[in-house]
Amino acid sequence: MIKLQRRNIKSLEKEFFAARPIKPDLGVLGRKWALLILADIGLRQVDRFSGLLRSNPMLNSRILSRRLRELEEAGMIRRIEKERAPGPVRWAMTEKGIDILPAIIRLIAFGARWHAENPFHGKLPRRLT
Repeated sequence: MIKLQRRNIKSLEKEFFAARPIKPDLGVLGRKWALLILADIGLRQVDRFSGLLRSNPMLNSRILSRRLRELEEAGMIRRIEKERAPGPVRWAMTEKGIDILPAIIRLIAFGARWHAENPFHGKLPRRLT
């Protein structure tokens, strides 16, 4: 009886989540650093690997490479390479990536409202140039 109930629950969960069109993208968006990388590329126009590393000092190059690959495979960013090899690689938002920016902006607004007492984590704010 218990096994039968568990199977029914599992099938109900699958059916419930299968009907949700956001499910395929939650995997990549829910990974650590993914939203910050998208915010940097889409909102701050940081488009090079080195710039993304500087923008997120706790992020290492191995994880950044992995996240960029995952975001590219998910269709949220695209790689821009110059015709001459080995030129610098730049990253740009795709239409799908641009569509997620309003949600990222809302998350930033949420953080500004509910964590306003320490927005810079004890550091000086960066200057916008």
